[in-house]
Amino acid sequence: MASSIEFKRPDGQTVTGHLAEAAQPLGAVVVIQEWWGVNEQIRGVAQRFADAGFTALVPDLYRGKSTVEAEEAHHLMSGLNFADAASQDVRGAVQYLKAAKLGGGKVGVTGYCMGGALTVLASTMVPEADAAVVWYGLPPLEYVDASKISIPLQAHWATQDGAFPIANVDGLEAKFKEAKVRYEGHRYLAHHAFANEYAQGRNRIAITQYDAAWAQMAWDRTMRFFGAALS
Repeated sequence: MASSIEFKRPDGQTVTGHLAEAAQPLGAVVVIQEWWGVNEQIRGVAQRFADAGFTALVPDLYRGKSTVEAEEAHHLMSGLNFADAASQDVRGAVQYLKAAKLGGGKVGVTGYCMGGALTVLASTMVPEADAAVVWYGLPPLEYVDASKISIPLQAHWATQDGAFPIANVDGLEAKFKEAKVRYEGHRYLAHHAFANEYAQGRNRIAITQYDAAWAQMAWDRTMRFFGAALS
């Protein structure tokens, strides 16, 4: 069952979100959008989590806006305050799921591309979260205080990523190691957005390419990780 809901941020502002409820929840997850906005594809991801037993909430970071054009997506992303989105929108979504006990009490955070970067930030800014999974996205390293990460963290990286170079991932993982973060990282011989089934055919942007095999492997690893951390 999917619906549009409203929840409060820690500062009291109201945010809209897309909620996909699991019939018999094992846990709950906040799913953070790519730079396109809350579109059909990310709602489908939320439903896939729900079908797998994890009630999923997608906070609408763009406040109703979405696009299929890369230039407009870049404009929307550039106008987003990442620290505010992680510490207020994402944290509010986690708090909502915890208070409503829609997933049995434990809540994870996951996100793709821009949402992956926000997942890294959320792991440092959302103390209520119980686990996080990052999909091919990271913020500038100077904004990551790994010493504040107390939850288990998993990540999926593309070695041929034209948006988030693997060299930057090396730097992020070094920070995790120094801070003794409970971290497992997986690398795939793939391009950016390899888990987005819309990133194929003539409408994909050049740096992206869906890869069904790697996407399934990353999904299976995510399910095992969240299954252990949230149930």
